[in-house]
Amino acid sequence: MPLWTLYGLRQGKASTRWPASGNDGQSGTLGMPHFDPAKCQEGCRLCADACLPGAITVTDAAHGVRVAVDYGRCVACQMCVEVCPTDAFTASGDWAFGARRREDLVWIHAAASNDGESLKGQIHRVFGRSLHVRHVDAGSCNGCESELQALNNPFYNLHRLGVFFTASPRFADLLLVTGPVTHALRGPLLETYEAMPDPKFVMAVGTCAVSGGTNGGGYACGNGLDGVLPVDVYLPGCPPNPAAIIHALLMLLERAPQRVHGGRIGAGDDGA
Repeated sequence: MPLWTLYGLRQGKASTRWPASGNDGQSGTLGMPHFDPAKCQEGCRLCADACLPGAITVTDAAHGVRVAVDYGRCVACQMCVEVCPTDAFTASGDWAFGARRREDLVWIHAAASNDGESLKGQIHRVFGRSLHVRHVDAGSCNGCESELQALNNPFYNLHRLGVFFTASPRFADLLLVTGPVTHALRGPLLETYEAMPDPKFVMAVGTCAVSGGTNGGGYACGNGLDGVLPVDVYLPGCPPNPAAIIHALLMLLERAPQRVHGGRIGAGDDGA
């Protein structure tokens, strides 16, 4: 008997029961930082100065300095947490930042309400409990790819949820894109999208695909998928962890709720 077979028999079933129940595998993982504007120190710009991808901006408003946070640009480096002298930015374990609308990744004072049922939401249910995914690396550093590979390990076992990766765009329902969309890969990306049958959907995975990340707008690439393809789900992170990717895929299939609204986890949440 091969050693790996004997090992498997001794260890038993390794796959998690999450998201139905059990462990999501992300205990102790740092997610997007929390922001509390009430704790901001007047005249302080340390967070914006330390933010490499430009996710934090400070503007002089009519009633004083105003801080804006775009989680679609955040790489969760925690630099804002380290430099903030008043704990306006604090570390958190919030990683489920998949959103159907780009604006839901931007922190606002009044949390947005749930956008409810949409025509595409009805189309999503046509897929039932099955989804075939074509992945395109549009200039990624391979950080997101390492997390995608983990989806098929014994712990996450993505196939148990009816989600499969396919090598051919002609059999794909979803185009999953990583990377900031380099000029060299824009053409192949568009060709892949055109080869997919209707109805077809697009997911931007990783901060680079959502907004361009730290390399966005450089000499070799654009600023992510916006303006290139119609995006149905945005999932920032550098990189997003496997559980976050699974949650975003299930959200696309209307099998999980969107947890982030107005840049805040739990705002407008419908019970997750």
